[in-house]
Amino acid sequence: MQTIIDWIQEDALRMQAIKVVHSLKLPNGYLAAGFVRNLVWDRLHHKENATPLNDVDVIYFNENETDERAYLSYEAKLNALMPALNWQVRNQARMHTRNGDQPYQDILDAMSFWPEQETAVAVRLTDDGVLECVSSFGFESLFALKITPNPKRDITLFHQRIHSKNWLSYWPKLTVEKSFE
Repeated sequence: MQTIIDWIQEDALRMQAIKVVHSLKLPNGYLAAGFVRNLVWDRLHHKENATPLNDVDVIYFNENETDERAYLSYEAKLNALMPALNWQVRNQARMHTRNGDQPYQDILDAMSFWPEQETAVAVRLTDDGVLECVSSFGFESLFALKITPNPKRDITLFHQRIHSKNWLSYWPKLTVEKSFE
């Protein structure tokens, strides 16, 4: 989605983070979730200052990774390169075990199990120097300022996240979708 790419390119902190993550050469590595979603919601709310990122979610997909704690090494490297951010790195090829799902096939499949559809967005810098933005559910509801539950997840988790993350206070134009779409 070109609009998101344009907005990211205008954001010095996000561009620095993308370049730092790219330097790790993670297989299918992306910055995801609030890193992208919050930027869109901030822009659509015409916020002059970006909403602070609680954490920066880095996802990758390596089904051949044998070290279950490899993500800690990646987090340490990112913390050394850019300590101002709270890095959270996860190999999505392993997350199905924690979530009680069948093995995920790739990044898009893994994100398709996240609690809100609008959170299932990610961006990366390709080896060609191009920003690539992907989403498991498309971008329409994200730009429509919706928070939509994922029918693959318990609706209780969806409501807990909305409350605990205080999204409706940060972005009052958001609307919560009541049913699965």
